[in-house]
Amino acid sequence: MTDGYSDQFRLSITEALSAQLYAALSRLEPASLTQENLDALAPQAEKLGLPHMSGVYQLFRKEPGKERQLTYVGKADEPLPERLGNHLYKLSGREGISLEEMSFKCLFVEEDLSSVSPEKMLIKQHLKTGEIVWNNRGFGNNDPGRNRDRTVIKNDHFDLEFPIDLSREVKGLRPGIQSLHDLLRDVKRGLPFLFRFKQSADFKGSLVTVPDATMTADEVFRLISENMPQQWQICALHGWVIMYDDSPSTYPSARHYYRFDGVSTQTPKIREARGNEAEDDSEEEYGDLND
Repeated sequence: MTDGYSDQFRLSITEALSAQLYAALSRLEPASLTQENLDALAPQAEKLGLPHMSGVYQLFRKEPGKERQLTYVGKADEPLPERLGNHLYKLSGREGISLEEMSFKCLFVEEDLSSVSPEKMLIKQHLKTGEIVWNNRGFGNNDPGRNRDRTVIKNDHFDLEFPIDLSREVKGLRPGIQSLHDLLRDVKRGLPFLFRFKQSADFKGSLVTVPDATMTADEVFRLISENMPQQWQICALHGWVIMYDDSPSTYPSARHYYRFDGVSTQTPKIREARGNEAEDDSEEEYGDLND
């Protein structure tokens, strides 16, 4: 309360930091989201004497004939080039978007600032003046975990607008006879989206002939499905692909099923997103094949 000659003053450190971060990023010009530009960040951090290279960043998208849009605000506790590189890799494997449309800005931030969540401060500042297109829409890089495989996808989810592209070539395939175990390992490494599968000792004894080094994800999944046990299936969801011994069970948001008797498609179920509903991109442990 004030009585004319006295009042209360509250110093908001976070508000001051938020405004300064926002202003510092606003002074920067977006750079194309390319590996060349990301590789240049490490030498810059070294010149500044920053050993950890953590910080905050913005992603932008400029569609042909439209204004540039702020699509995502994030922070990187790991090195900024690594975090941005993950986004570059993820976006390279999506339908409906071109890497040429994407650009970024970033700030290296002092290590002890992470405790006040600079990402949330920036988001708050940006939401005062406009919209951040992909925040709270499931754009994060983490594996959502097995419990999310059966989730009904929301109508504003990033994966629904930009699903994984099964026509992308799998990098690093080796033609010839090899075990199913080794093929799955190579496919996981060579895809620009998540491929999660359950471990099985049977895969090491099952031999597969890979006909060509240049195969698409769809072609490889067809090949695998022809050589895996009948109780197994590969399920292509909107944002990732899974392989488990649960055939013929179905998943609400699946697009394709690869089974021993062929490939089938499905119209995914979609639910309305609530205005106050935020997407949780937390990471969960899951099984994988060991080298």
